[in-house]
Amino acid sequence: MQTNLNAALLAISLDRSAPEPLHLQLTEALRHLILSGQALPGARLPASRQLAKDLSVSRQTALTALDQLVAEGYLDTRQGAGCFVASDLPHLAPPAPSLTPPPEPPVAYRPFQPGIPDMTLLPHATWARHLDRAWRHPNPDLLAMPNPLGWPALRAAIAAHLMAWRGIDCAPGQVVITSGATETFELLAQALLQTGDKVLVEQPGFAPMRAALLRAGLVPVSMDLDEDGAQLAVESNARAVVLTPSRHYPLGMTMPLPRRLAFLEWAARTSAWIIEDDYDSEFRYTGTPLPALMSLGTGQTIYVGSFSKLISPALRLAYMVLPPSLVEPIRQALAETGPRASLVPQPALAAFMDSGAFATHLRRMRRVYADRQKALLRSLSRHLPEDALIAEPDPSGMHLVCRLGPALATIRDTDISERAAKAGLTVRALSAYWPDGVGPTGLVLGYAAFSAEQLDGAVQRLAAVLHEGSAPVST
Repeated sequence: MQTNLNAALLAISLDRSAPEPLHLQLTEALRHLILSGQALPGARLPASRQLAKDLSVSRQTALTALDQLVAEGYLDTRQGAGCFVASDLPHLAPPAPSLTPPPEPPVAYRPFQPGIPDMTLLPHATWARHLDRAWRHPNPDLLAMPNPLGWPALRAAIAAHLMAWRGIDCAPGQVVITSGATETFELLAQALLQTGDKVLVEQPGFAPMRAALLRAGLVPVSMDLDEDGAQLAVESNARAVVLTPSRHYPLGMTMPLPRRLAFLEWAARTSAWIIEDDYDSEFRYTGTPLPALMSLGTGQTIYVGSFSKLISPALRLAYMVLPPSLVEPIRQALAETGPRASLVPQPALAAFMDSGAFATHLRRMRRVYADRQKALLRSLSRHLPEDALIAEPDPSGMHLVCRLGPALATIRDTDISERAAKAGLTVRALSAYWPDGVGPTGLVLGYAAFSAEQLDGAVQRLAAVLHEGSAPVST
């Protein structure tokens, strides 16, 4: 209460050029604070000497204003204690509304939101200890000018993780910490490409990436897809290509070795760049994660990863691994824009990874997500027949792509998505992943963030949605 009053007093503005004397202006300003409820009954006002100093007026001006308000009954004086707002005022405006807004309800993720990890699986006590240790007695370097490329210990931990999990042999100096995929693509566009350059992209693909390229003045050129992923045109004058070779987004196919080598040969021959977006390859449920494209060598590949699906989207930490020749251009780009990645969680994340807790966390998530995919498939089989939705097991990932069966042939997947939203579900229409929205129809169902019970209830709601406006779907 007292802090708010002191702030309000310091905000009083007196106009020395006005015809009204300063003591009258001050009297009116203090009266307004009392009537508006900013100075509550019982609040203590500063002594006249302090009030005069704070407002840069004479002490006599302050004394005159305070005496006037005492005479009017707005203030009480207490011997040796000063002036207080009277508890029994002669007249008051209606009490001012509370300055504290009501708490907003948390925004919960709804089934079947794709790409969201189950953040309750994170060992929060362990994570909190690493945060506490990092900042209770911070390393002096944390309080100095931050390295624009990121906290060195975290860059080293990421390099070690990539060697163990993705087969990438890189030095910590090649790793750059960013705030997310959007900043990563913007930095690469700024440092490597020029306005009007063509960039090959998968169709369908990650819409925010295409949007970042367009904002940078680049020209996305869509590549056709088959069962092995993106197809490289025989002749292409593009300056870069963005690929998801380990698991195409959102369709899920894995690019085989011959096609990977074809892209590497094209990049080496044309001096183009390959941007490898490896968004969730840690979540492979049969065998070990496949080696990354960057692990096959050449100096033309840039590897992009993120912690949003491994820990939490709220962490806002991602990274890229650069060929040594690109480190300095990216450093210069960061010098212009300034790093956006928060330094606060970086030392804690480095310690979390070095301790082995991160790898343990990933292995646990893989087991849980594999079970949840099976649970979703069981629920789909139980509540929806194959002539409605056709879903097959996927060896990796955090979502399933379901094709529409004959029973739903007359319904647009975008209509299903809209109806599902009204039923409290987030069901992505597959056709919406194409820039023009005219791709094959289907539904994208995320399962990673939801328990088996939640998924079963959500499938039952989805079945009810599919009943609406369509031929009966027998179960």
